[in-house]
Amino acid sequence: MQAQTPAVRNARAPIAILGVPFDGVTTPETLGLIGEMIASGQPHYAVTADVDFIVQATEDVELRRILFDTHLVLADGAPIVWASKFLGNPLPERVSVPGMIPQLLALAEQKGWRVFFLGGTEQSVADAAEKTRAKYPKLQLVGAYSPPSKPLLEMDHADILRRVHEAKPDILLVAFGCPKQEKWINMNYREAGVPFAVGVGATFDFLTGTFQRVSWLKKILGRDTQVFTFAILRQWRRLRTWKTAARPAGEAAVEPDPFGNFVIHAPARLGSAEAQAFGGEWLRAVEGSHVMFDLADTVFADSTGLGALIRLRKRARELGHQFFLVAPRPTVNAALRLMKLDEFFSIQATVANARNLMERSAYAPIVTSGVQETNLQIRWTGEVTAQNAVELGAYTDSELSQLTPGMTVAIDLSRVTFVDSTGIGLMLRFKKNLKRRDINLKFLNTAASVRNVLRHSRLEEFLLGEPK
Repeated sequence: MQAQTPAVRNARAPIAILGVPFDGVTTPETLGLIGEMIASGQPHYAVTADVDFIVQATEDVELRRILFDTHLVLADGAPIVWASKFLGNPLPERVSVPGMIPQLLALAEQKGWRVFFLGGTEQSVADAAEKTRAKYPKLQLVGAYSPPSKPLLEMDHADILRRVHEAKPDILLVAFGCPKQEKWINMNYREAGVPFAVGVGATFDFLTGTFQRVSWLKKILGRDTQVFTFAILRQWRRLRTWKTAARPAGEAAVEPDPFGNFVIHAPARLGSAEAQAFGGEWLRAVEGSHVMFDLADTVFADSTGLGALIRLRKRARELGHQFFLVAPRPTVNAALRLMKLDEFFSIQATVANARNLMERSAYAPIVTSGVQETNLQIRWTGEVTAQNAVELGAYTDSELSQLTPGMTVAIDLSRVTFVDSTGIGLMLRFKKNLKRRDINLKFLNTAASVRNVLRHSRLEEFLLGEPK
């Protein structure tokens, strides 16, 4: 069993900008956190998000989920830093990939960390490797590979992972372009086992001096910048905290329940003061067991308060612990919907409801099936992601082994809340394999969030038999 991923500690409370939880770190602090990840020996990944990235994520459920789950989200853009100040929790600085990577390579040379370049074109990655070795002669650059250019689900992931495993890097820089590189990392970082992975876009061109910068005027006048600006104004209007004298944190309590779980009673306001005052205690509760975060008395949550909730949910997910929001008031529910976060939290009306759901899910199978005449019906449950795809695939394969040519199988997705690219790849594998066996496979009752991932993968018509 793989060891649990240690927490990436950061003293500042994160801020949620359009639902993206940005970590308040400087470039030196980021390098320090990367060092902690490498020292742990466990796989981690970071995302550097600019305005274009955030706007893409508002429409792409999988990309938004990646930003929700990643170990570190860095603000790669001055507009994001400006927005954080506007929303009441200033990020200390922009942490850009072109600015950070040369410093990271210099530190890797000093510390003896092993580095692998993945992506770009054959020429760009070769040139980047040559110039990097010339500039950092003692750096252990243990790999530089450009896979054949293919869509994400058609890539030879096994071959790429074999190369990475043989090289045993501490740092994996992935240059497939956004969002392909982030989706590839999310699919493969656990199996790759690299302590720190990050998507670097056009950084190999930066290292060789061949990158052509887009003018600041084009960036400002671009559609994504305009969409971002209007969305930030909407978030500020709905979640603004009026400037007053320093406000003390309200009251909060963490109580154990008789079953070894924790109930956190949130204060009336969930803002910056509360996130800073209670964030450490709340995080320890999440690390100790399952948590029910009771919002019954909370009448207001701002961008920093929502960022704190995301951090807690993220840590619970890393540890395999359940995290419920309980009885949020209409104002808090509206804030969650505004940021498109309601789909990522399990929300229950009462603590008792949350506890009952927790107990049922602990024993709920991810696959149930039944045979009716010539049809096999299978129901998948929960999330279908890189974390459980192997187990889910094995269970489903065992059920499908009883089928004969000419039969029809239906996989019911009504209880599936989310799939990532690994989950879509699993669906694609079953569809193709059964077609070769002359067996018809149908996916039924697909939720909107699953359809979104299918649509962005351009597989909605093939897998669901419906027009795009």
